[in-house]
Parts: sequence; structure tokens; C-alpha cells
Amino acid sequence: MEKTMNMMFKRPWWELAIRGLVAILFGLVAIFWPGITLAVILWIFGIFVLVYGIFAVAGAFSMRHDNKDWWITLISGIFGIIIGIIALVVFPVFAISVLLLIGIWAIVGGILEIAAAAKSPKEAGGKGLLYAAGIISIIFGLVMVIWPYITGMAVFIVIGIFAILLGIVLLIGAVKAR
Repeated sequence: MEKTMNMMFKRPWWELAIRGLVAILFGLVAIFWPGITLAVILWIFGIFVLVYGIFAVAGAFSMRHDNKDWWITLISGIFGIIIGIIALVVFPVFAISVLLLIGIWAIVGGILEIAAAAKSPKEAGGKGLLYAAGIISIIFGLVMVIWPYITGMAVFIVIGIFAILLGIVLLIGAVKAR
């Protein structure tokens, strides 16, 4: 059983277990502190991109005499600064964009999980779990894309439920693989 599960997931059982536990822990934090979770993630992203952009601009100017393509780094840095400022100043618009990206990510991931299940050999155990993970991901993604404003109020509760369900599926897979 372990061999067929490892073929399907292409990962050792303990990696599935760790991913499952991390998903469940993140899900619980997101459910019990949704507002704080959203704000912290978006603020960290905004600060990261802003600082990254500032250092890219500084680096571009420092290499302008030695590298004829220094302007590429300059444009990248300016773009980072702009995105960072948008993330920090225009928080609601940025939050909706992040919700749409999360939804698209879940839909694509779900389609790929279903494709992996369909392509795995019939003798491989756990195909149903992979199908379940794919279906859960697609449903979650569709909800996020179709109703971003409504789900914006409860985004991290929805993400928390998704993470817990995905974590449970991964833990079941880890137990079966072990």
C-alpha cells in the first residue's frame, strides 16, 4: 500500500502528514482570527514588495555604470514600490484582487489534482482521496471567484475550512501511505 500511495503522491508519508498538520493549524488560526490573519498577510506582503522594490532601485543605480541592462532592475524595483504602496494604501481593492488570485489558484490546483488522480494507475490506492482534494479545491475556488465581495468578509473562515479539510485528506493519505 505504501508503495502505491507514494507513487500517487510522489512524496514520503511523513511529508503528507506535516503538510496536513500545517494546513489544519493554519485553518484553525484563520477561523478563529480571520480579520487579523487577512490584515497581517496583506501587510507583510505589501511591506515585503515595497522594501524589495526600494533595494532593487538602489541596486540598479549602483550598477548603472557597470551593466548596460541596469534599467531592467530599475523598472522591476519601481514596479515593486508601486505594488507595495497599493497593497498598503488601497487595502480593500488589493484584498479583493488577492481573493480572486486565491480562487484561481484553488481551481487550477483542483483541476491538476483530479488530472493526477485520473492518470494514476488503477492499482494505486487512494485515488478517491486525490479526487476529493481536487473537488474540494475547485468548489472553494469557484466560491472565491464568483462571490469575491461576499467571501471577502469571511475569506479566512472559508480558507480555514478549506485548509482543515485538505489537511484531513492529507493526513488520511499519510496514514494509508505509512
